[in-house]
Amino acid sequence: MAMATKADRSKRAAKESDYRALAEFRYHIGRYLDFSDQAARAAGIEPRQYQLLLAIRGLPNTAEPTVGALAQQLRRHHHSTVELINRAESNDLVRRSRVGSRVLVRLTPKGERVLNQSVEERLRELRVAGPVLVKALQQLTNTNHNPKRKRK
Repeated sequence: MAMATKADRSKRAAKESDYRALAEFRYHIGRYLDFSDQAARAAGIEPRQYQLLLAIRGLPNTAEPTVGALAQQLRRHHHSTVELINRAESNDLVRRSRVGSRVLVRLTPKGERVLNQSVEERLRELRVAGPVLVKALQQLTNTNHNPKRKRK
């Protein structure tokens, strides 16, 4: 495989439109995340508790909802995830159970109700915000990849 020459690298340099598209994409993601945080608070839970509930419910069937798996899904340290689970458990959103040496975390009926309500709100918002996010992402991917350009 040949190394890219300086001329090749300069052809791929970011354009002004790339900066604008990336800034717009980040702006719209931020707006959606702010909406999501506000919706969690309106439902009476912390935004991170919503993220925990979603992580538990959204795990693939092949994965167990262990503290370690949830920490990885949430991109948090193990001890931070334990504290988050403690708070969610004190709010009757989750329950822990020990299976051998593993601790599994499951949603309570209240956690299921809160999550269902929160997800419905977010889906409604995504129906509005989604096309804007897609457009911004398409601007980024279309400016970085020229489908007519042939590879050697």
